[in-house]
Amino acid sequence: MASIVRPALLRQACNAAPTKRMASNLASSTMRHASPLSRRPMQSAFVQDALPKASRVAAFHATGCRPILPPLPQKIEGTLNDPTPIPDPAPTHGSYHWSFERLVSAGLVPLCVAPFAAGSLNPAMDATLCALLLVHSHIGFESCIIDYFPSRRVPGVRIFLTWLLRAATVTVGVALYSFETNDVGITEAITKIWHA
Repeated sequence: MASIVRPALLRQACNAAPTKRMASNLASSTMRHASPLSRRPMQSAFVQDALPKASRVAAFHATGCRPILPPLPQKIEGTLNDPTPIPDPAPTHGSYHWSFERLVSAGLVPLCVAPFAAGSLNPAMDATLCALLLVHSHIGFESCIIDYFPSRRVPGVRIFLTWLLRAATVTVGVALYSFETNDVGITEAITKIWHA
């Protein structure tokens, strides 16, 4: 798509009426040449020095560069020669957490395939599938909140979103429990929708 649009923009910029800046550049360039005989004829629009650089670039930019959030104030804690603080090692936030995430993700693969392939509608397998889906979704959304809303930048928003996620996780957990105990369950519902 970009390769189709850009030549059209270039032609439009080259064929446009000269602006005041371009006219002043052309006038100053004609004043340098003493006689009309020594002046070169107008060059092609695709030659590098036919248009001023600002006019060539302006055709490709629609808006100015504005950052979404202004940069944080640059502040140094301590002195310049202090080492970077290293957080205390905690396996629950490190290797155990990573292993648990991978175990949940890997456990979802057979649990998503087994009820439909084997045709068994075991309530224990259905409950395990619901629990792992809920934990997997919670961990994924929590990672998004941690990545995109740093606590040093927007602490109030991060706390609000974390509690909102917790409330949503509990609400969905109660809804899944009610659906599993009072209705047909997730796998049977998906089977009915698939064959509808």
